[in-house]
Amino acid sequence: MIDLHTHSIFSDGELIPSELVRRALVKGYEAIAITDHVDYSNIECTIEAVKKAKYLEDVLDIKIFAGVELTHIPPSKIAPLVRKARDLGAEIIVVHGETIAEPVYPGTNAAVVETPDVDILSHPGFITEDEAKMAADNDICLEITARSGHNRTNGHVARVGLEAGAKLIVNTDAHSTSDLISKSEAKMIAMGSGLTELQALKILDNSKKFIS
Repeated sequence: MIDLHTHSIFSDGELIPSELVRRALVKGYEAIAITDHVDYSNIECTIEAVKKAKYLEDVLDIKIFAGVELTHIPPSKIAPLVRKARDLGAEIIVVHGETIAEPVYPGTNAAVVETPDVDILSHPGFITEDEAKMAADNDICLEITARSGHNRTNGHVARVGLEAGAKLIVNTDAHSTSDLISKSEAKMIAMGSGLTELQALKILDNSKKFIS
């Protein structure tokens, strides 16, 4: 399992990074990104804290990415904050998409897919065909999510993403121990979004580009 969207106590998660990584390893993870929620107020301290979790790579057989999830950022402010995150050392940049479960700024998805340095647009809700095509052009992954609430539009994201040729990716958006999943569970989540078993296995492989 490669999970590129999780949260620790440095935002609204329940676990310190060491425990999050350990529990992920027990679940069979080969890689995990800790992508705590950030905006302009906390990005420096959060990235600096999460980067310290990489000490575990010295003793555990798991790849750890220090990342961020830019969350509820006004669309016009997304691109400069993405650049700032990368300059500060963020290895994975996730941006919180227009999920129907939260009052995300309209225009967020459009701003994200026009920003090539973004890695993943998380739970993008009713993303449009044009936005999905732009994501494909800029090699931005669209997330199929395991998280309750956000996952209500997984079927739409999968259909529109496939038609546009965008890369789909399965993540947990984990905030607690119970949110972590096995690779077989990730496959079922992908199939639950309307994908065939073969398509589901293919999108699980999309995560491998980040560890190659």
